[in-house]
Amino acid sequence: MPEELIKQAFDEEFEEQLLAIRQSMSYYRCALMEVETKFKVLNEQFSLYYDRNPIESISTRIKSEASILRKLQNRNLPLSLESMEENIFDIAGVRVIGSFLEDIYDLANYFLKQDDVHLIETKDYIQHPKPNGYRSLHLIVEIPIFLANEKKWVKVEVQFRTIAMNFWASLEHKLRYKKELSQERLAEIDSELLECAKLCATLDQKMQNIKGSKLAQEL
Repeated sequence: MPEELIKQAFDEEFEEQLLAIRQSMSYYRCALMEVETKFKVLNEQFSLYYDRNPIESISTRIKSEASILRKLQNRNLPLSLESMEENIFDIAGVRVIGSFLEDIYDLANYFLKQDDVHLIETKDYIQHPKPNGYRSLHLIVEIPIFLANEKKWVKVEVQFRTIAMNFWASLEHKLRYKKELSQERLAEIDSELLECAKLCATLDQKMQNIKGSKLAQEL
């Protein structure tokens, strides 16, 4: 087969895979809506039974096609729909910001008790922070979405953070990834950010303690 025909065959195959990936993205968007609704219902139940709302905010995001393909390439994985679904678990992401440390684990536990939520993986960066100070509770779950003619299970990453954790993570990203900074200055920033992360952790614990003391006085 001439070289041009080989290239054309590979290009056509890639275009077919890209189209399949794009079609699959709609499933991930549906899964995000399902998960977001679940947390809104939980928040409403807390309001009804406990007269408080543990969720400060909920946000969702979908990885771009370019980001997905780049991640597959970096891992030397096939650029296909099957490879994407089997190897990349954070295409669809939900971030739940809770008021207190205790709320993070309560929300995660209530969420996982639902019989249509299948837990795949847990990464607890609250109990075991990353070396840079990052803290968050990550769950990889699989939930069903109901299409016109089938039920499909879709993977979603759910991140739980307190307000302090989210504040730190948002600013860390802006401060750490300025490309024009020297390596020496980046090292200094890393050290300062780690100290800030420890202060945020202390703040979270103090706020939790105040909440516990307040409840004890009411009882």
